[in-house]
Amino acid sequence: MAFKYNDCVNKGLLRKIPPSKDKALKSIEKAGKWLAEAESTFKSSAFNSSVLDSYMVMFHAARSILFFDGWREKSHACVARYLEEKYVKHGKLEKKWVELLDLHRDIRHDDQYDLSFFSTQEDAEKALKSAKEFLERMKMLLNTISDKKG
Repeated sequence: MAFKYNDCVNKGLLRKIPPSKDKALKSIEKAGKWLAEAESTFKSSAFNSSVLDSYMVMFHAARSILFFDGWREKSHACVARYLEEKYVKHGKLEKKWVELLDLHRDIRHDDQYDLSFFSTQEDAEKALKSAKEFLERMKMLLNTISDKKG
């Protein structure tokens, strides 16, 4: 099901919580740990695992922004909708990052649930590259919004 931002809020899939720089930083830290796992599983030729791990890097990196702003997700898709609504629409984040998150969320879904889907080495390489770039971009965004809030 394709959600829009307002659907996410109205259905309780995005919920207000107290803003937390601490949770945001812990989410970035967790993304870094997932990145280390993604690299390790890639080196071991465990390409399905590497793709899943790479997505988790992106999920936790994106989630850090929600924590900082005082939001909690109950849907992975709604994380992307939040970034789109609050950052892309206001020119603070390039749309390609949300598209990348959506793409890798879909791949992760296929990898987990489609019995005939298997990630290739090339898939895992692309996912790992995307995860590294995405994590760096979310760190930059977090630093920018953190600096503006003092």
